[in-house]
Amino acid sequence: MIKISAPVKRTILCLMALVCVLVFPFTQAAYAHAYSAGYTTLTLTGSQTEMVYTLDELSVIELMKGDTNSDNKLDQEEFSAVKERMEATLKDNLTFSMNGEKKAWTQVESFGLEHQGDATKLVLKAVYPPASPSMTVSFIDNLYTNDAKTNYVNLLTINHGDQKSTEALSGNFRTWNMALTDKDFESEQPNSMSGWFSFFKLGMSHILGGYDHLLFLFSLLIARQTLKQYATMITAFTIAHSFTLTLTVLGIINVPPMIVEPAIALSICYVAIDNIRRPTVSHRWVLTFLFGLIHGMGFADILKEMNIPRSELAVDLISFNLGIETVQILIVGLLVPLLYFMHRYKYARRIVVACSSVALLLGAIWLLERVMTI
Repeated sequence: MIKISAPVKRTILCLMALVCVLVFPFTQAAYAHAYSAGYTTLTLTGSQTEMVYTLDELSVIELMKGDTNSDNKLDQEEFSAVKERMEATLKDNLTFSMNGEKKAWTQVESFGLEHQGDATKLVLKAVYPPASPSMTVSFIDNLYTNDAKTNYVNLLTINHGDQKSTEALSGNFRTWNMALTDKDFESEQPNSMSGWFSFFKLGMSHILGGYDHLLFLFSLLIARQTLKQYATMITAFTIAHSFTLTLTVLGIINVPPMIVEPAIALSICYVAIDNIRRPTVSHRWVLTFLFGLIHGMGFADILKEMNIPRSELAVDLISFNLGIETVQILIVGLLVPLLYFMHRYKYARRIVVACSSVALLLGAIWLLERVMTI
């Protein structure tokens, strides 16, 4: 019988606990709708305030439970059955106010499902009373506030005069404010996050809710490497995903999700197999750079449908990417010291193989799920 010393037992138990904490949400996310995204455009004119709100089809199904044939789609008959309830839900949770007074929409111009490329989305076009100078207007989105398991963000674009501004409403920060003046609707944002910080926080939330990205990062880190290898690998991943994130949001490249999402799952499987097959890895930065290009396209999915003004695009993109990097650095800073001590023990290889096997299983589940939904 193999005897294991007390320090080794403690190390193994700590790592097993860490793996459980990291992996448990992944098992839930393998079948869950990982990210819900709403897109709102508010256009303020002297005659009216127009709101266009768009929500992805899966989010509508989550909210209304109207998918009677369980095909993750809403046909016209299924949507008709939940249309009235959905409209009431949006009316209760999307709040437009003037000087602190909630305003109801005066007209619904259109409300229904629309096909946009490969996706089907719910689109609501509603009209509110016009705002005027000296007023403070606000928009609050309380959708999903009672559902802590759902990562929801509303990417808000505001057209005021000949200007545009943007805000990412997510988490506990769901309020946007603007004080209107005589100078063509100059923008101020009291009691709310500034635009750049809302995108910084969105980047943090996006990677924390992206369990596939986190599992890929964990699979990269758990293999035995030197500090120089870790630094080179993370740098390569950062450069690669920042590059394709920027190009995708700018519209220079446009690889459809039906390719990107399975490729992300495949990247997890490949790295996990590499960990199992090779006790010592080398030149992993090359592999990481190539897969980082794919992950960058995945990071961009939440932003590419938002009409971010050119004047704000650079700041919003940098802020979003910095949010991603902040979380990534924190994860690396937490895991690398633990992994360094783990690799000093003779049972470290078994732990690497066990954790990589779990990653391979989850990656394979996601890969199969995503391929089957194409």
